[in-house]
Amino acid sequence: MRDVAEIALRTLAVSGSALAIALALGIPAGLGLGRRRFPGRGLLVATVNTGMGLPPVVVGLLVALLLWRSGPLGSLGWMYTPQAMVVAQVAIALPLVVGITLAAVGGLADDWHLQVRALGASGWRAAWLLMREIRPGLLAAVIAAAGGILSEVGAVAMVGGNLEGETRVLTTGILMYTQMGRFGDALALAAVLLGLTFVLAAALTVVQQQRRRS
Repeated sequence: MRDVAEIALRTLAVSGSALAIALALGIPAGLGLGRRRFPGRGLLVATVNTGMGLPPVVVGLLVALLLWRSGPLGSLGWMYTPQAMVVAQVAIALPLVVGITLAAVGGLADDWHLQVRALGASGWRAAWLLMREIRPGLLAAVIAAAGGILSEVGAVAMVGGNLEGETRVLTTGILMYTQMGRFGDALALAAVLLGLTFVLAAALTVVQQQRRRS
């Protein structure tokens, strides 16, 4: 297939953008929820936990309602574009990043925060020390978010439309070719998707092993 490289590159662009946004928003949110106690925190945590188990097709429906021409964000004109796919994937990955980060912070010893205060660390320095302490949990958040994004098909198909040359990615291409009976083409895309997943897992494993030795 001549378009395998094009579909793979589009998948990397969309999923990479979504992962970067989810991490940039989710890690600080998870750290904040884990470090602070405030009114309404329980409701926020419950919302995050619900989002972690929300079916992707429901996420796609909600994003479609927002981006549809008559929806609140319809003026953006993002429906059936890569931008809409990024939004859907961020909505899928963000609760995973926040929830796993929050769980990692909650797994620290009760006196850890007191030790940090005793060292005089505060603000960004305290946050940096916290991230170093929970780095295995942060790595798990990256793996879970990336896996959820790369393997998702329902939401991106709903908001992207699987348009050839525009919004077709590996998962939607596999689904389409399988439905058409073009199993050779579907297997070719599946091989690329598995390869990307393996490379990502291998890279993160190397990082994990290096940090354990340090």
